[in-house]
Amino acid sequence: MNIILLGAPGAGKGSQANKITERYGIKHISTGDAFRSNIAQGTEIGLYAKSFMDKGQLVPDDVVVRIVESRLKEPDCQKGFMLDGFPRTLAQAEALDKLANIDVVLNIQSTPEIVMKRLAGRRSCACGACYHTSTYDKDTCEKCGGKLYIRDDDKPETIKNRLDVYAKTIGPIIDFYEGKGILVTLNGDRSISDVFEDVKRILDDIN
Repeated sequence: MNIILLGAPGAGKGSQANKITERYGIKHISTGDAFRSNIAQGTEIGLYAKSFMDKGQLVPDDVVVRIVESRLKEPDCQKGFMLDGFPRTLAQAEALDKLANIDVVLNIQSTPEIVMKRLAGRRSCACGACYHTSTYDKDTCEKCGGKLYIRDDDKPETIKNRLDVYAKTIGPIIDFYEGKGILVTLNGDRSISDVFEDVKRILDDIN
């Protein structure tokens, strides 16, 4: 199966991606990870992408597509993949359509109030561990004892900006996949397990 996960920051894509990978063995492809890998390896396309990022500019669609195309050709994607964070523009969606057959697009929708509550409660540690104030009330990391902090991405003003940007750019992508008849919208305000019950029903029908 080839899957795309759509959803605003905090909608729950990451949680569902973990469960999908665990149950179906599909490789979870994060475009952010693909970018970092190419940059770390010093590939030509990675360095070219970095030249835009260093200037604070958006990486052009064709460069993003080339990085994703390269990642999808790796052996671990041959039995299926799940894209998270791509496509982010209509041009990227149209380019992906020529690279791979997408079976389903899972669009996880969550209200801004719920998203704000989820992201504002996140706490991070330098070791990579993450917690949420709803289930963890300490200010130090359980794994390494480090001081927990709020990521810039999780501060209220940044969250609002991220949601505004997403709302302005997602429309054409939703329309594109809706037109192809492969878009399924899920209520992301529910618990992780409730959302995943719907996900299982959808993917089991395809699988």
